[in-house]
Amino acid sequence: MGCIWLADIKSDWKGRYFFMPAEAGGRMAITHCCCDYPKVDGESLRKTWNNARPGFRDAWAREFGQWPKSSSGKYWPGHHIFDLGHGGPPTAPGNVLPAPDDVHNIFNSEYPACYAPGGKWLTPGPERPYVD
Repeated sequence: MGCIWLADIKSDWKGRYFFMPAEAGGRMAITHCCCDYPKVDGESLRKTWNNARPGFRDAWAREFGQWPKSSSGKYWPGHHIFDLGHGGPPTAPGNVLPAPDDVHNIFNSEYPACYAPGGKWLTPGPERPYVD
């Protein structure tokens, strides 16, 4: 029905490999395609997420570093890429992305448009949405 580009994560590395200078890097696009997934009652999925959230943040921190916080010290929400309202797994490590409150609100307001037939998310965007 459409696809939303949620994040573009870029990594760069400079160092030494076998005593020689080396550089590497890459990009990873995080998208969600809103197919005709049926709506579900996400209340039990939301409850599972709410109960698992502290442990999820701890597991995230072990692999990626501290879960981000706002300047006021409040944790960023965890955005479910495959949303809970359509049956997304609530605690799958590859399904939750930290997002600042304002960005999370934009994601949540755009998801219904992604699932709506004939919405703006059906039109292809630019090949590269932004240039470094």
